[in-house]
Amino acid sequence: MNADGKSDEFVVPTTRANNAEADSVAESVEERNSAKKNVGESDLVHAPKRNKRRSFGLAGVRETARAKPELKFTSLLHHVNENLLAEAFFDLKKTAAAGVDEVTWHDYEQGLEAHIEDLHGRIHRGAYRAKPSKRIYLPKPDGRQRPIGIASLEDKIVQKAVTWVLQCIYEQDFLGFSYGFRPGRSQHQALDALSVGLSSKKVNWVLDADVEGFFDAIDHQWLIKFLEHRVADKRILRLIGKWLRAGVSDDGEWSKTTVGTPQGAVISPLLANVYLHYVLDLWIQSWRSQRGRGDMVIVRYADDFIIGFEHKSEAEACLKELRDRFAKFGLKLHDQKTRLIEFGRFAIDRRKARGEGRPETFDFLGFTHRCGVTRRHGWFTIHRESVAKRMRATLAAIKAKLQQRRHWSLGSVGCWLSRVMQGWLNYHAIPGNMKRLQQFRDEVAKMWLGVLRRRSQRHRWNWARMHRLIRHHLPTPRILHRYPKDNFRARFNAGAV
Repeated sequence: MNADGKSDEFVVPTTRANNAEADSVAESVEERNSAKKNVGESDLVHAPKRNKRRSFGLAGVRETARAKPELKFTSLLHHVNENLLAEAFFDLKKTAAAGVDEVTWHDYEQGLEAHIEDLHGRIHRGAYRAKPSKRIYLPKPDGRQRPIGIASLEDKIVQKAVTWVLQCIYEQDFLGFSYGFRPGRSQHQALDALSVGLSSKKVNWVLDADVEGFFDAIDHQWLIKFLEHRVADKRILRLIGKWLRAGVSDDGEWSKTTVGTPQGAVISPLLANVYLHYVLDLWIQSWRSQRGRGDMVIVRYADDFIIGFEHKSEAEACLKELRDRFAKFGLKLHDQKTRLIEFGRFAIDRRKARGEGRPETFDFLGFTHRCGVTRRHGWFTIHRESVAKRMRATLAAIKAKLQQRRHWSLGSVGCWLSRVMQGWLNYHAIPGNMKRLQQFRDEVAKMWLGVLRRRSQRHRWNWARMHRLIRHHLPTPRILHRYPKDNFRARFNAGAV
């Protein structure tokens, strides 16, 4: 039966197992499958999935950071391996603007394996050099220019990988009222937390604070000191120092940076959170437990934060000490945008008794917050609506784009408008904001009609024809978000606080 010389699984093997006696083991001969079964297998390691980031050993860092809050991590750079760098590359936006090196995502993808191997070697040899950020300016709603720094592609890759490593540590340290640029947290969660806090606590005064030029004022020395509380790996700190000192390139002219982190850099949001965690979060937490006698509420999203107080004296004392605290670390509260206002469930009645007008409002994360009452029972509630100034700025930007697309086909303009409007409506579709949503849609329709009528002096565009075009292309406003209390209840039931 072995005449053909081929191995067959169904043939009883005759080779005895090593050191096996006939009666000492149940199976005294070795069982082997046919060699043909291994022909189709590959020795190459499968590439990581692009749609889901795996741990790569960072779960141990996360658990250790949670169990030992005072521990300093002395060895972290080995987690920045080739797999993590490759995954960081695939996680980048493919159409993002190129930095000073003019290398795009698709250019780097050609020969990716060799590029990642070379980048990984330079990082661990200490030969990696950070490139300066390319500076551009974006218009702000108030007419000023916001400086944005665009890092080179390799800097983006390394920064994202290092960010994932550091997040495993600092996500265990950050406090619950910090929401900005954190995994699993969003702007709407911060808005819900603020609304529930101001409605359920005995809040009578609100500190609407604004940090003047925060990203451009971060002190590098203090930032490194804060990082050293948890990170003792000199190689990671050296990498961060390279990015901080890389400078910026403005129209090809390099300039040195001694303070600040460039807005737009991948790692800047995490560094900003670390800075404010030690400057503000831990300090206000201690102040609330030691100095506060009444209820206090604080919600922070990046450098925007709102603090609610029960007593005016505590609010004034906290504001004064907060200015001194920020000055120590190179920060400053904006004099015109930082306000202490009377706000809460008793603000309407108290101001009415004094012969004053309605309580002042404040803006937070794109929404104006007002004191109000429910229609049915007259209970205190917080009314939120889109900030009118920002909505006008968005409409002005859409109008300028519409004029540039005046002679495009109706279908192309309609598809573009639908995407732009849907993104704005999705964010602003909160309960009680339907008036603003409908107003936004109406204004876009009026602007589109005006542009169409300018295409020719013999236009035939009337509102009857325009309504058919609107129904076909422009999305209908709908409330997509639940009430803040309902969202909070759902997160608590799911175990996410």
